[in-house]
Amino acid sequence: MILGGAAFAQMESGDRGIPPIASEGLLDVGGIEVDVGGETAQEARLSGWRIAQREGFAKLWASNSGRPASQAPRLSDSTLDSLVSAIVVEEERIGPKRYIARLGVQFDRQRASQYVGLSGARRRSAPMLLVPVITTAGMEYSMERRNPWQAAWAQYRTAATPIDYVRLSGVGSDPLLVNAAAVRRKNQRYWKSVADFYGANNILIAQVQLHHRYPGGPATGHFAAFYGLDREPLGRFTLTSEGEDGVPAMMGAGVERMNGLFAAAFRAGTIKADPNLIIQEAAPPPIEEVIFAEIPFQIQLVSPSAADYDAGIALLRAIPGVTSVTESSLAIGGTSNLVITYRGTADGLRSAISAAGWSADYSGGALRVSRPGT
Repeated sequence: MILGGAAFAQMESGDRGIPPIASEGLLDVGGIEVDVGGETAQEARLSGWRIAQREGFAKLWASNSGRPASQAPRLSDSTLDSLVSAIVVEEERIGPKRYIARLGVQFDRQRASQYVGLSGARRRSAPMLLVPVITTAGMEYSMERRNPWQAAWAQYRTAATPIDYVRLSGVGSDPLLVNAAAVRRKNQRYWKSVADFYGANNILIAQVQLHHRYPGGPATGHFAAFYGLDREPLGRFTLTSEGEDGVPAMMGAGVERMNGLFAAAFRAGTIKADPNLIIQEAAPPPIEEVIFAEIPFQIQLVSPSAADYDAGIALLRAIPGVTSVTESSLAIGGTSNLVITYRGTADGLRSAISAAGWSADYSGGALRVSRPGT
C-alpha cells in the first residue's frame, strides 16, 4: 500500500485490535449502577432493572437535549417497557434479597426517538477519525497493541451521539498508519492521506494516562480530549478504579464522559471538517465538441399533395445541422427525391425528423420521410 509518499507493508493482526460493534437501530446507554433490595432475589433484580430503565432513559434524553438528566420527562414503567429492547448485564451480584449490578439499557431507536428528541432530522458531525491513545507503565500506544482504552471505544454504541466516529479495529494497516507516534506529527500531507484512506474529514484524539498505585491495585485515569492536527484541547477529567478488575468499567465511563466533551464541542460549532484534510476530486476534463463533416443523404419524401411537399421541405430545412436541401425529382401525389447535406450522423438525422412528429425509415439506401397520416 502507498500512502502519503511512503510504502507500508501489511502487518499480521494477531491480538492487536477489537472490531467496533455496530449499533444501528439501537440507542444504547451503559454503566448504570444499581443497588436495591427486595423480598426475593428475583424481585430485587426486577427492581434493579426498572431503575436502570428510568436512569438510562434520563441519560439518553440528556445526551440528546444537552440538558441535565434531572429535567428528563417522567415516563411510566409500562411505556419504558415498550421502548426497551434489552437490558445488558455488565456486572452483577445477586443475594437472597439484594441486587447489585452495573447495567446497560438498549432502546429501540424507532420507538424511542420521539421521546428523546430524535424524531426529526438530527444534525451530525462530519466523519471524525477517532484516535485513542493510552499511556501506562511508561509506554504510550494507540493501535499498536490491544488495550482497554481501544476496547472501550470499540464497545461503545454510537447511535445516540451526534459525532460520526470513524473507529478503527487495530488490525491490518491500522497500527502503522494510526499510532501514538503519528498523533504527534503535524504533517498535513500525511494526515490528509490518512483521513482520505479512512473516509474522515478531521481527527479526534482521546487520551488517557493510566496509573496503578501498585500492580493489580487501585488505578487512576487522567483523561483528555483533543481536536484536529493542532491538538486543540476540549476538556479533561479524572476517574478512579478500586482495582485492576474495575479498569474496563472505568474506561467505559471515560468513553461516555469524553463523548460528552466531543458532542458539546460539536454543538458549539468547534468540531467541524478540516478543508485541509479533504482531498478534492479533480474536475472532469472538458468535453470536447465533436465536429461532424457535412454528409449528403438521399431522402424520399412522400408528397401526396403540394402542401405535404412544402411542409416536408420546411421540416428538413429547419433541422439543426442541415445545410442544404436539393430537389432531384418532384412527384406531387407520389414520392419526391431529395438530396440534403447534414452535419451529423444518419441516426441523428432520423431522430430529429422523428422528434418533429414525422416518420423516418430507411428504404433502399434512402431515408423515407412521410407526414403522419400519409
